[in-house]
Amino acid sequence: MGSMNTIIPCCSPILDEPLDEDQSNLLAAWFGVLGDPTRLRLLSLIGAAGEACAACDLVEPLGVSQPTVSHHLQVLHQAGLVKREKQGRWVYYRPVAERLAVLAAALGG
Repeated sequence: MGSMNTIIPCCSPILDEPLDEDQSNLLAAWFGVLGDPTRLRLLSLIGAAGEACAACDLVEPLGVSQPTVSHHLQVLHQAGLVKREKQGRWVYYRPVAERLAVLAAALGG
């Protein structure tokens, strides 16, 4: 299986033509990351804002601890679904639009 940080070419919707093994492994890994409700909400909050501070913007809306938010953000980052940038003492996250476009295309969106 390729790295989850590999960009796969935007593919046809999965119902239009079969995925090859690498594409299916990569998409399954990304969808697996998003299969957790907390991570899906985090990505939604970050995407809706365009950018979000981990400590400032994400802990309160989720109602979970800062270490829990940090763990889930790390998983999203390792999967390549969000980028992070440290600004002073704060870490800001942005969605990786290219990855989300691949997921949407695979679903026919």
